[in-house]
Amino acid sequence: MTLPEVHIHYRRPPDRVEVFVQELLHDDPAVKVTFQPATPIERPVDVGGRVILEPGSPVVWFTFPGAWHDIGRFHTTDGAFTGLYANVLTPPELGGDTPHRWETTDLFLDVWLAQGEAARILDRDQFDEARARGWIDDAIAERALAEAEALRAAHARGAWPPPIVEAWTLERARARRAAVSPGPPPPP
Repeated sequence: MTLPEVHIHYRRPPDRVEVFVQELLHDDPAVKVTFQPATPIERPVDVGGRVILEPGSPVVWFTFPGAWHDIGRFHTTDGAFTGLYANVLTPPELGGDTPHRWETTDLFLDVWLAQGEAARILDRDQFDEARARGWIDDAIAERALAEAEALRAAHARGAWPPPIVEAWTLERARARRAAVSPGPPPPP
């Protein structure tokens, strides 16, 4: 037996679409937990000069139906947890005639939360450029800004991230994967 795969069609205006294939670990009406054992990025991602994600790093993702963001638990390739990364995006369209095909559009803003730090809104320059070029309309842009600010404010008052994000650690994701798909042990 293997875990079901989810194919996430991630639109990035004006015209880029990437498809991310992830394993579905937990399927609940309120949250979907997926796992990407090795992130298919070409170069490291850094925030403030600190690498938060490397090519081939594992990520545990949380998709909340109806929400204007998702959350990733980011790690380095050695499995060290670096923090939480929330993409501000359109509420994902889940399923339809293909239950494991999801679609969403990136709205350029992100929220980063490193352990022991305040939540930070990232990529405002990319957002401003997208808005100026008309890649996102004013109503969607205002909704995206409100979402990013709401996440930052919720963290400041201790109400974000939701408890499930803390519960589904990399170790738990790997254990779930191993229980369903026995095979060689995961990397350390």
